Amino acid sequence: MLLDPSKKYKPYTPIHLPDRQWPNGRITTPPIWLSTDLRDGNQALVNPMTIAQKTRFFRELVRVGVKEIEVAYPAASDTDFGFVRGLIENGEVPDDVLTPARADLIKRTIDSVAGAKKAIIHMYNATSPVWREVVFRHSKEQTLALAVEHTKLVRQLTDEVSKTHGTKFRYEYSPETFTQTEPDFAIEVCNAVLDAWGRADGGENRIIFNLPATVEIATPNHYADQIEYFCRKVNQRENIVISLHPHNDRGTGIAAAELALMAGADRIEGCLLGNGERTGNVDLVTLALNLYTQGIHPNLDFSDIYSIVETVTDCNEIPVHPRHPYAGELVFTAFSGSHQDAIKKGFEKRENALKATKQETLWDIPYLPIDPADLGCTYEAVIRVNSQSGKGGIAYLIKQALHLDLPRRLQIAFYQVVQSISDKTAKEMTVEDITKAFKDTFSLGSNYSRRLVLKSFALTELRESSQDDSDSDEASEGRRFEGQIVVDGGVRVIRGEGNGPLSALLAALRSHFDIDLIIREYSEHAIGEGTGVRAASYVELVTPDMDLKDKARAGTWGVGIDRDIVASGLNAVLGAVSKFIGDRPLPDISLSVGINSPSSQADIASIILNNLGYDIPRRMEAHFYNVVRIAAKSSGWSKVSSEQLAELFEKTYPQADENTRFKLKNHNLTKIDETRRRFSGAIIFDGVEKTVSGVGNGPLSAILDAIQPHLNTPTPLSIREFSEHSIGEGSEVRAASYVELTTEIEGKKAGVWGIGTDVSITSSGWKAVLNAAGGFTALTKVKLVNGTS
Repeated sequence: MLLDPSKKYKPYTPIHLPDRQWPNGRITTPPIWLSTDLRDGNQALVNPMTIAQKTRFFRELVRVGVKEIEVAYPAASDTDFGFVRGLIENGEVPDDVLTPARADLIKRTIDSVAGAKKAIIHMYNATSPVWREVVFRHSKEQTLALAVEHTKLVRQLTDEVSKTHGTKFRYEYSPETFTQTEPDFAIEVCNAVLDAWGRADGGENRIIFNLPATVEIATPNHYADQIEYFCRKVNQRENIVISLHPHNDRGTGIAAAELALMAGADRIEGCLLGNGERTGNVDLVTLALNLYTQGIHPNLDFSDIYSIVETVTDCNEIPVHPRHPYAGELVFTAFSGSHQDAIKKGFEKRENALKATKQETLWDIPYLPIDPADLGCTYEAVIRVNSQSGKGGIAYLIKQALHLDLPRRLQIAFYQVVQSISDKTAKEMTVEDITKAFKDTFSLGSNYSRRLVLKSFALTELRESSQDDSDSDEASEGRRFEGQIVVDGGVRVIRGEGNGPLSALLAALRSHFDIDLIIREYSEHAIGEGTGVRAASYVELVTPDMDLKDKARAGTWGVGIDRDIVASGLNAVLGAVSKFIGDRPLPDISLSVGINSPSSQADIASIILNNLGYDIPRRMEAHFYNVVRIAAKSSGWSKVSSEQLAELFEKTYPQADENTRFKLKNHNLTKIDETRRRFSGAIIFDGVEKTVSGVGNGPLSAILDAIQPHLNTPTPLSIREFSEHSIGEGSEVRAASYVELTTEIEGKKAGVWGIGTDVSITSSGWKAVLNAAGGFTALTKVKLVNGTS
């Protein structure tokens, strides 16, 4: 490069326009658009478009809504001539689309569009000194005469074609290299052309003067000065359409076009996405969408921007830069953490405003001058994550992909996870990468296994009479959690009390597993609406010795999602606990069964559930717990194995036919009316078969009524509690039923439990009744009527 470039290059000569008005102007309406993709754009390609490619491009321009399309040099080649004729003869040109053309051989050009309803014939000749003197070696007078002569020829030939084919012609003239032409000479030439054409009026027949920046040679304001000067000085301004044809040699084609519109221009010629010779023609997409972002509809449809990009790149064989305005792959993308956080907050504010007003609000999102959705783009591309990204952007992507609105401290915790992965891989993380990392981190979904998993639960209120209430209304004192959780594949029954469901679960974990954690932060929100709504819960757990005000010290987070809001919170707690304990061994059930046994009813229930599959009711737990303690005292046990406990359970509540006293042989259940059922069948009582019949409001009360006459109990038996559940899965599933029968013995109520299993849920209930009834003989020492003692 030269140390003194002024010795080689001269600056442009500014126009003396001290009262210029364009700086105060505003663009309030869209210009007339002309696409020169198929002519100016095509001649700039390494591989000019085929007829098939040109046809595809033409159709895309029509779909977008471009009304004036410069299609070819029809006189330049048979290919271009055939293309133009094909459009017309095949009816490809809509009635309101004008098809311009320009060429050296004027007659052939006009013949190419004969039969079209409307056409613009575009004539040009270069007028600048360098072209006059160096290229053509013409004087000003010769240059002017050439423009006038050809204009008259166009007038004559178009009049002839209009008479024979009905085509309505308009005329466009360009003083090529306008920006390098002496302003007054350019005006002189155009005035002469206006007179030679002779039929310009203020309606549809306005003549078009296209003023090209064939080579961009000055700052954008200079082009605006030239346009305003031309508009002031040209004759019959009301009968003229002032058109712009900016190139982009200095990289300011867009700015020059916008300032020139402010200076009075009516029309713009350019290419979609800025293709063209050297640095390209002005980009119509950017110009149009610049208007759109100012609230002015450009009368062009770019609502499927990527379809346009695909057509242009396929036909031109030129890729679109990823940072190209509006159309680039990365133009709506933020990698920076601060940018992402601002965008996220902007979307949140807009979403809240839309919910509040129920109507469209002004677009006001940081870093995004246009809503990507208006161009058919998804929000997935707005925020993308690499090592420069922040927690806000990551949280935004999680919200978009999983509909989870992470609390701020969880955003910080998960941000560190993503940063670690990004640093290790040294590449961008996709939405799929981030959502997978989130699910991996918090074990969300059926593909993940936590060490502690909620199987079932029940919550009851703890109530105590209020000391301050004279009416002694009960006041809630907290919650009791009773549930089953899967621990490393085995089921444990646990119980605990707290001031709410989550603290009650934590108390149960503390009691049964010596896991001592407290809640530092909890939040929840709904996912979805209507019948499909689910709850998402977030819990941060810390150890009791941690200073809750020390925000720098992170706890352990868990995430839970469930249709039940309580279950989602419990799942979040178990998720956090599973992460906290890691691979640490958990204490097994230690069955110390003495009178002062530390083992609880829940421990006993866990053994029975895991070894035998019986999910016994709470009252039955208490009953068997006492059986175990009595057995321990009489046998001198201090500890008992799981196998011994299971054996004692089956002995206490026998089910196998060889161990039960009463057996169901055959049966029939009939409906008497809407509220009563009749049981009839054969039952074996201590080896003696009896035919029985009874009535009740259901299957169990009916069989109990049937066997009652064959029992000699002090008072009739009644059903105090009944429950049931399934055991196994699929074709192997069975029903398990639990029944407690009671009677009065010496003025006190006594009860006995029975268990029944069967493939039929009704039969399992009947067997449970019979097994409970069979247990009363040992308890009361009564005799069966006509039976053995």
